[in-house]
Amino acid sequence: MHDVRSTVPKGEAFEAEAGLPRTHYLNATHGTAAWLLTKDHKRIGLLYLFAISFFFFLGGLFAMFVRLELLTPEGDLLTSEMYNTSFSMHGIIMVFFFLVPSVPAVFGNFFLPIMIGAKDVAFPKINLLSWYIAMIAGFMMLTTLLMGGVDTGWTFYPPYSTTGSSSNVVLAALSIFVMGFSSILTGLNFIVTVHTMRAPGMTWGRLPLFVWAQYATSLIMVLGTPVLAITLGLVFAERVFHFGIFDPKLGGDPILFQHLFWFYSHPAVYIMVLPGMGVISELVAAFSRKQVFGYSFVAASSLAIALVGFLVWGHHLFTSGQSAYAALVFSFLSFIVAIPSAIKVFNWTATLYRGSISLASPMLYALGFIGLFTIGGLTGLFLAALGLDLHMQDTYFVIAHFHYIMVGGTLLAYLGALHYWWPKITGRLYTEAWAKVAAITVFVGFNLTFFPQFIVGYLGMPRRYHTYVPEFQVLNVLSTAGASILAVGFILPACYLVYSLFRGGVASRNPWGAYGLEWETTSPPPTSNFLVTPIVTRPAYAYTHADVVSPYAGSTQGERDTGTEETQRV
Repeated sequence: MHDVRSTVPKGEAFEAEAGLPRTHYLNATHGTAAWLLTKDHKRIGLLYLFAISFFFFLGGLFAMFVRLELLTPEGDLLTSEMYNTSFSMHGIIMVFFFLVPSVPAVFGNFFLPIMIGAKDVAFPKINLLSWYIAMIAGFMMLTTLLMGGVDTGWTFYPPYSTTGSSSNVVLAALSIFVMGFSSILTGLNFIVTVHTMRAPGMTWGRLPLFVWAQYATSLIMVLGTPVLAITLGLVFAERVFHFGIFDPKLGGDPILFQHLFWFYSHPAVYIMVLPGMGVISELVAAFSRKQVFGYSFVAASSLAIALVGFLVWGHHLFTSGQSAYAALVFSFLSFIVAIPSAIKVFNWTATLYRGSISLASPMLYALGFIGLFTIGGLTGLFLAALGLDLHMQDTYFVIAHFHYIMVGGTLLAYLGALHYWWPKITGRLYTEAWAKVAAITVFVGFNLTFFPQFIVGYLGMPRRYHTYVPEFQVLNVLSTAGASILAVGFILPACYLVYSLFRGGVASRNPWGAYGLEWETTSPPPTSNFLVTPIVTRPAYAYTHADVVSPYAGSTQGERDTGTEETQRV
C-alpha cells in the first residue's frame, strides 16, 4: 500500500511554504516555568503524555518480572513475596496511572477543544491542577515502590489489605485516592467544555464520535470515581484506626468492599476502553474515506455503555456467596452490556464495507483493536455465564480476558491515536514503514502472550501463584516469548517517534486527508487553536462531499489563507 501522507522537504523555508505557523503552541513561550505553569490544553496534554509514558514502561518492567518468573514451574527467580509485589505493582501502575488516564488525559486534553472549535477547555486552571494532582499521586506511588511496594493486588481486597499485609497499603491506597481527584476534575472539565464551548453550527448531531466517547467517559469519571475514593478511604480508616468496616473479626463485611470496589471498577473498564472506541471511529472513517455507518447509533451506544456499565458489577461476585437470584440478574445484565459494544463493532465493519481503505499504520492499529476487542468481548460472555464462571473464576482465563479488553483494546487505540495525530501534535512525520512493522509486531506479540492464557486458564491454572504444575509450562513459555515480542513492538515507536522530532519530514496541515476541525488548523496548531473562528455547516465525517481534501491534500497547493476572514466555514 502507498503512504497516504503528504509532506514537503525539510527546512525553515519549506515550513513557510507549507503554511506552517512561525509561532505555534510549542514555541510561543520558552522555559521550564512556561511549561509547568501553562494553561494551554495542548501543552497539558503533552505533560500527561510524558508522565504516563514513564508509568507505562515502569508497569511493563514489573510485567517482565512476572513473565520471567512464570517461564519455569518452580519459583526460581522471585520469592512468593516478591512475586506478589511484582504483579500488584504492575496492576496498580498500569490501571490507575496508564490505562485510565491514557486517551482522555492525553488526546482528550489535546484534541477535544479543537474538535469542537473551542480555544481551550472551560477551566484551564483546573486542567493544570488535575495534572499536578496526578503527579502528586504518581510521586506517592513511586515512594510506595521505593519503600518496598504493596502486595495486595490492584484490587486491595480486605481483610488482607486492612490487617494481614505488612506492605505499604496505606500510602498506595492514598495515592490512588489522590489520583481519583485528577480524573474527576478532567471529566468535569470535558463535560462543561462540550456543553458550553462548541463552535457555531457544531450541534450535538455533528459532534465527532471521539467527542461523544470522551463525553460518556467523563460521566463515568464524575459519577464513579468518588465511590472508589470513599472505598479506599474506608480501607485506610480500618487499617489505621481499626474501625470494623470490612474485617469480620471487627464486625465488618469483606463482601461489602467487593460491592463498592467493583461498582467503580467495572465502569472503570469503560473509562479505559470507551475513549479508545472514539479513536477507532475516527480512524475507520479517515482510512476508509466514508461516513461512519449509523452515526447516531454509535454515539448513543457510548452513552448506553456508560449507563449499563454501572449495573453489572455483581458478575465479579458470582463465587462470593450472593444469592442465585442476584447472580441471575447480574448475568443477564452482563449479556445486555455487550449489545452497545457490538453495535460499535458491527458499525465499524459496515463502514469498512466498500470503503476506499488505506492500510496506513493508524489503520493497522484500528483493525487490531477491532480483532482483539472482539475476542475480549466474546470471552467476557463466557465469564458472564454462571456455570462457566464457577469453573474459570480466578484462573488465567480471567487474566487473558481483561487484558484483551483493557490492554489489547485501550493500548492499541492509544497507539493508533498517537500515530494518527502525531503529525498534528509535532508538525513532523515519522517513518511509515517502521510504524507498520511496529503495529504488526504488537498485534502478533499480544496474541502470543495472552491467547495461551485462555487455554491454560481453562485447564485450571490459578492466577496470582508464582509456581505451577509442569504440564502448564509449554503454554507459559509461549506466553513469555510473546511478551518479549510485545516489548519490541512497544520500544520501536518510542525510537522512531523521538527520531522524527529531529529528522522527520515537515507535516502538512492535513497529511492524512482526513475530515474534522483538527485538520483545519495548522500543524502544530497555534496557541489559540484557530486563526479564525470556524463555523460548522456539515455533519461529521462528510467524506461524500466533492470538496473534501484528497488523500494527498495538505501540500503547498492545498493550503488556503484563513487569515483574511473573520470566520471560516467548514
